[in-house]
Amino acid sequence: MAREETASRMHKSTADISQMPKGLAALIGRAEIAGKSPPPVDKWHPPYCGDLDIHIAGNGAWSYMGSPIGREALVRLFASVLRKDEDGRHYLVTPVERIGITVDDAPFLAVELHAEGDTDTRLITLRTNVGDVVVVDSEHPLRFEVDPINHGLKPYVLVRGRLEALLARPLLYELAELFEEAETEDGRQSGIWSGGCFFALPQDFLSHE
Repeated sequence: MAREETASRMHKSTADISQMPKGLAALIGRAEIAGKSPPPVDKWHPPYCGDLDIHIAGNGAWSYMGSPIGREALVRLFASVLRKDEDGRHYLVTPVERIGITVDDAPFLAVELHAEGDTDTRLITLRTNVGDVVVVDSEHPLRFEVDPINHGLKPYVLVRGRLEALLARPLLYELAELFEEAETEDGRQSGIWSGGCFFALPQDFLSHE
């Protein structure tokens, strides 16, 4: 019975998505043949056309009107036209419309990590849940936040524009194996090297260790 209910919810979600605004509906129709490179959404300046009940949870899962968006191609397509503007909000952007959505944390989740080299020669490569692959460097920096509730470390990487990916918890453990100390302009700090850059851990995290 549970399986039948899930299938029914997914069918309803797909049917509802087909009623989205024209620009997004057209994008959905091209989901299966979408190119690998994201479109130039930062160069588009369409009018704001309201909000849609699309939600990206803290674990990177997408939903529409409370139902999961199960088609990976569709999620990746939406991700390719996602933009975070100066107002701090996230929008799906086409050449003709800009539509607000809700994002709990970072819109993407880094799910795979590969590191090679040591110290200032190290390169850390991350893959996100929507297929982006980035090398951590000056253009794709790491930043760290401390969870105010449990004081846990939350690492983020800049993917493109203002869009970030939160590193999944298993990757945090992999990252922790690479932490070391280095002399910086602010003195000796703990952090991690990648792409010739040193990314320091926040002092408020170290004070709770």
